[in-house]
Parts: sequence; structure tokens; C-alpha cells
Amino acid sequence: MLNHDEIEKVAKQFGAHVHRRSSEVSKDSSTSLDAIVEFLQYHDEVDVVGNIQATSPCLHPTDLIKVAKMIREDGFDSVFSVVRRHQFRWSEIRKGVCEATKPQNLNPAKRPRRQDWDGELYENGSFYFARRSLIDKGYLQGGKMAYYEMRAEHSVDIDVDIDWPIAEQRVLRFGYFGKEALKEVKLLVCTIDGCLTTGHIYISEDGKEVLSYDVRDAVGINLLQKRGVEVRLISERHCSPKTLSAMKLGCRAEVGVANKLPVVEKWRTELNLCWKEVAYLGNEESDVECLKKAGMSAVPADSCPAAQKATSYICKCNGGRGAIREFAEHIFLLMEKVNSAGKKPR
Repeated sequence: MLNHDEIEKVAKQFGAHVHRRSSEVSKDSSTSLDAIVEFLQYHDEVDVVGNIQATSPCLHPTDLIKVAKMIREDGFDSVFSVVRRHQFRWSEIRKGVCEATKPQNLNPAKRPRRQDWDGELYENGSFYFARRSLIDKGYLQGGKMAYYEMRAEHSVDIDVDIDWPIAEQRVLRFGYFGKEALKEVKLLVCTIDGCLTTGHIYISEDGKEVLSYDVRDAVGINLLQKRGVEVRLISERHCSPKTLSAMKLGCRAEVGVANKLPVVEKWRTELNLCWKEVAYLGNEESDVECLKKAGMSAVPADSCPAAQKATSYICKCNGGRGAIREFAEHIFLLMEKVNSAGKKPR
């Protein structure tokens, strides 16, 4: 349920059916229950509602399947998500009041070690499932209730700005990436102008080109190469071979490329790779098709809107200002996830 054109477009691309909320239930004061009640007015065929929060990006479909079974087969009227916390609670003292605080869930004289304490269950807001009959009474929780305990690493809630970078890292390590197994990145293709460089070109009096790049990006390329990732450069512009050679990056480059996809396709075939093993860093409309094809893609923060819409990761750094190093770190996290999955016992 939503009321945003761009989100609706993306949702439909992934096969979702969309219900447009009315203005009456789209106010700042509207609750999730208001929108659910309106949704049910248009869908008589629905008997169980799963209210899944968009602010919980690490939620896995296996959890939702189990919860649906708890309602349909185990007879529960409502099921909600919780996470186990090992936190000591103390009574709050109002400002200006000179009172002593008191422990709520511990004896300070016998503080338990974490491993000796089961902890407590807290709602984490990831999802709320309920029967239609319960919602018709004005409740999302009620009747025969049950909680579903999520794994701590999957319990991510984006509430304030600082939660975003934390959530991004958690999703990389613990997120759901679909049924297809993740592949290790073997090739990174990077656009030269606007990614490796800022896109600025300096011309000397004798007509020679001068380009600048960030040392952090050179380090990022070197780290990728040391981990066995082939790094190649591509450009629409006819960059000077001498200029590229002077950068001493040790990367094969293809310049003067109007259509980049066939070139990347040729490289992929030469290296006997599938697209899932290819990473791509671009910044212009000419990069869009490659960004969409690559198993992992990114754009600098100052890339064009079309490129930003085509990628799964927008760097915080601008082109020529550390974007390659940032993307390299992003790739390392993914590869760590792949390697960790490969070590798990079958």
C-alpha cells in the first residue's frame, strides 16, 4: 500500500500488486491500521493480512512463510515479530525531581552475565500478521496471540538518519539476496571520466591533457587486484594512452566507446564469467545498461539521475573523490558474505 508514483513503478517491476492509499489514510496522523482497513474494503478475498514494515530491510521471506503457517495451520489470530535483547532497564526520573532510580529487571548486587541470562523479548516492528476478523474489530494484535522471534542480525529498524549506514552494512552481511546463490565478484569495470576522475580536463598551453585522480581510488583498485579481481577501465572519450599509462594503475582500458555494453560483454566472455560475477561503476546515461546487467553496480554521488535509478548502490563520495575505494569496500563486504556462506556446513 502506497501513494508514491516512483515507488509504485519500482514495485511493479518486481511483480508486486499495488494498492493506492486514498488521501484520507495518507495523512501524517494516519496509522497503518487505517490503511489496512481501507485496503480490505476493496479486497473481500483476503482473510489474513501481513503488515510488513519497509523500515526493516533485513527481513527474510522464510520468516514470513513460517508466520503465515502459524495463523493458517496453528490457529493463531495474530502474530508479531520480536527480538531478544540483553539490556538492563532502570526507572526513569523526571527532570528536576531529586529521586533515586530503581532497577526494573535486575538485582544490582547480583548482575548476571549475558551468557547466564536469557534476556527479554521486545517488539521490533518488522511485521504484524492478523486475521481479517480481528482487524474488523479494530485490532492488529489480539485474540489468540503469538510472537515470532527473529534472529538479532535480521532485526534492523530504520528510525532516524544514523540508522541508514548501519542498516546498509547489516543488509550486506545478513540481507536476503534472492533464491539464486551470490557469486564472488571477479571483474570490476569502471568508467574513467566522472568515476576514476572528476570529469574535469585540464589543457596545458601545448595542448596536452592533464587529468587528476584520487590516491584513495588507486589504493582501492590495487586492493581489488590483490584479491584476484580483474579491474578494467572504459570511456566514451578518446583518452590519451600516455595519460592512462602514467596513472600506473595496471588496468586494461578501452576508450572511444560509444556503446559500452558490447565491450563489457566481450570482456565477460573472455574471462568466462556470468554477469553475477561482474561489478560495474558508472555515472552517465551511457552506463545504464551495464549498471542494470551487472551482478553488483554502483554510481558516484554526483552521477546523473538516470544512472542513479539504474543502480543498487549510490556512493557517498563523488567521482574522482574516493568513489572507487568506497565501492571496493562494498564489494569486499559482499565477498566476505559469499565466503562465509561457502564455509557453512551443509
